[in-house]
Amino acid sequence: MATSGILLVDKPGGMTSHDVVARTRRAFGTRKVGHAGTLDPMATGLLVVGIEAATRLLTFVVGADKTYRATIRLGQSTGTDDADGEITASADLRQVAAITAEQIVAGVGALTGTIAQVPSAVSAIKVDGRRAYDRVRAGEEVVLAAREVTVSRFDVLDDRPTDDGLRDLDVIVDCSSGTYIRALARDLGAALGVGAHLTALRRTRVGPFDVAEATGLDDLAGAQPLTAAAAAGRILPVLPVTVQEAVDLRHGKRLLGQRARLEGPRAAAIDPDGTLIGIVERRGDDLKSAMNMPEGAS
Repeated sequence: MATSGILLVDKPGGMTSHDVVARTRRAFGTRKVGHAGTLDPMATGLLVVGIEAATRLLTFVVGADKTYRATIRLGQSTGTDDADGEITASADLRQVAAITAEQIVAGVGALTGTIAQVPSAVSAIKVDGRRAYDRVRAGEEVVLAAREVTVSRFDVLDDRPTDDGLRDLDVIVDCSSGTYIRALARDLGAALGVGAHLTALRRTRVGPFDVAEATGLDDLAGAQPLTAAAAAGRILPVLPVTVQEAVDLRHGKRLLGQRARLEGPRAAAIDPDGTLIGIVERRGDDLKSAMNMPEGAS
């Protein structure tokens, strides 16, 4: 049986998240591999990959907050809001140079907090059953609806001129799931009146997982994934259960009158051997499995 667990991978640039999944399938000898949260081909950094039974945990990772480091180039807009797209507009270089630090702080501030963000048209969002980027590539005009996202940190780390008279801002962003950093770059450029796009993007954190723990793509064969129990214990609070409670949960039974044992809405039920039984949640005064791991999986 192939290893089951959560693998943290440091995705290199120039490949898709699906490419990483394909490489992981070959390295671990299984087709049952998935990931939580796509990274664009240009982007690098943390991809959370589930292997075998642990893929069931990915649904609890997808919605986690994330951290990104990025470089925003002021003075040029592209069709994709990043460096992979063709330049669609360029600002007067004197206008770019005249932007003050105070204007940048104000522009960043307006994009911090809970905001309504229109995702980039070249995104994986589905429109009438088809990916937005497929519609754009087919020549269709795509306008996506604004969605509420939360940007809890948007800090400028460096502001430097480029060789051709534009300006690069190195930034760090903490944000909710579903936030598009490309869209933040686009909207900041629009607010400053010069246009902007991303030239670099690196995801450094997904919930409790950090890219410092991640395995490089060339080292997959010797990588040791986190066990399902270890990963679940970082994603959610842990609920220790007895051997009998573990049996009951696996058989779909409720833990009657045990609501008070959960501090939050759900927890990872782990038996005395350290095995993840599943994810439990409140049902009235009881606890019930929202997801069970197959017996024999760690």
